[in-house]
Amino acid sequence: MDKTFDIHSLSGKTVVITGASSGIGRAAAEAFAIEGCSVVLAARGEAALEETLALCRDLGASAIAVPTDVSDAVQVKHLAEQALQFNGRIDVWINNAGVMATGKLEEMPVEVVEQVVKTNLLGYLFAAHTVLPIFKRQEEGVLINNISIGGWMPAPYGAAYSASKYGARGMVEALQGEVSHFSNIHVCGLYPGIQRSTGNMHSAKYSGFSSKIPPLSFDPRELAATMVNTAKNPKKATYTDWSSLLFKNLYGVFPKLMVNSMSAGMRLMMKNSDLSETNGNVLAPSGEPHRIYGGTMIPPPSPTAKKLMLAASLAAAAVMLFSHLKGRNTKSKHLK
Repeated sequence: MDKTFDIHSLSGKTVVITGASSGIGRAAAEAFAIEGCSVVLAARGEAALEETLALCRDLGASAIAVPTDVSDAVQVKHLAEQALQFNGRIDVWINNAGVMATGKLEEMPVEVVEQVVKTNLLGYLFAAHTVLPIFKRQEEGVLINNISIGGWMPAPYGAAYSASKYGARGMVEALQGEVSHFSNIHVCGLYPGIQRSTGNMHSAKYSGFSSKIPPLSFDPRELAATMVNTAKNPKKATYTDWSSLLFKNLYGVFPKLMVNSMSAGMRLMMKNSDLSETNGNVLAPSGEPHRIYGGTMIPPPSPTAKKLMLAASLAAAAVMLFSHLKGRNTKSKHLK
């Protein structure tokens, strides 16, 4: 089927979304359905996937659901085949399916460690391996990879997660070079901060961690809106909220201080949290709740509170930078 699309309009375009059963994926499905896209939804949990499918159809979108485990290359290929049969092409593919495990690495079952890497990294690689040849035949297409700020700085007590996200960023940057001579094919990386989605509720937890989302978290519908904007106006890298850009730059200047401080905070959380352990959705589809938003430690902050948090974070960053520069100057004088 030969179609020519305006890159700034998504109406009628075919969008594949992985991890669409809940959280960010469900928010993305909703956002692209509202844009008038033909939506292809993928996730392991069939019941939850059907709920997202009903949501998209209620919004007037043409949509199908394809149960898929992205850590299986054969299933990813089948997903692409179903998308092509559905609408004749794939215009946008969103790598979003992901899992997380928090705790001491040695206290995690080795099969959980393996599956985190298979889902978060191999799943993205399998999708790129499958969809890029389709984009090249079409001579256009956008591959959007939801990576997280974890692609730039480590998550203490999330070693497998960090390894997968660093790897995903490396994949994106390598592929950007590979398609650089295709003017209408784009590989994009999104680097959001902590999301107020169901992701943390569904994650695997060891060593004692809360399923509640910390105060400094962001609306997954805003991230979904960024995905829509990236599909319309592709960029190589997008930091979807102020925290992701701030923490990336702070880590670049103060890597040791940042890691040690975050690790200390995580240890405090472990000490004061429920010691129950769960494999979460790493080895099995996500359980209830199948919705966009997850539970928070405190009510979501108001717009004014968000501004105050930003101001406080910037002030703390300024103090850290001043102390760092003062320490370097003092050391330089002593050396002289």
